[in-house]
This record gives sequence, structure tokens and C-alpha cells, in this order.
Amino acid sequence: MSWILLVIGGLFEVTFTFCLGKMKDATGTAKYWWFTLFAMALLASMTLLWKATQTLPIGTAYAVWTGIGAVGTVLIGITVFNEPATFWRLVFISTLVGSIIGLKFVSN
Repeated sequence: MSWILLVIGGLFEVTFTFCLGKMKDATGTAKYWWFTLFAMALLASMTLLWKATQTLPIGTAYAVWTGIGAVGTVLIGITVFNEPATFWRLVFISTLVGSIIGLKFVSN
């Protein structure tokens, strides 16, 4: 169950970074709505990380949580914010995904 909470927490991390990207370009009331979503996603992400660390090692949980956030944020950047999808960028994202999976397999 802790791994599921951790993955969901990582997805909320992607959500709050997405909101940061949208907030950057928003104006007026829309900026405050994006900030509100950002704050809610941040709270959810941190809460789920905290819950997961009740049974998972903190180092493993934090590495997986940030890895999910990093991979998801790069993919959102490429697909939504038109950031470049260069060969080397995709290679290093792939190694990060492999590292996240590896941590899951070597953890208790």
C-alpha cells in the first residue's frame, strides 16, 4: 500500500509542477486558480510522501518520489509546454525510470 501512496504522491508532484508552468503565463484570476491548484497538489504530494515513509525507508521513498516527479515533469514539459525532446534528454530520462524501478526491486 505504501508504494501505491508513493506513486500517487509522485503524480501529485507532477501536478504541482504543471501548475507552476501554467501559473507562469497566467494573469488575473487565472493565476490565483493555478496557485490554488498548486497548493492543493503540493499538500497532497507531501502528505502521501509522509504516509509512505511510515513503512518505507526514507531514502528510497524520497528518491522514488522525486524521480517520478522529475520524469513526469520532463514528459509534461515536452508534451504540453513544447520543450525539446532531444535524444540525450530521452536517454537520461530512461535511465532515471530504470533507476526508480531498480529501487523498488531492491527495497524491503
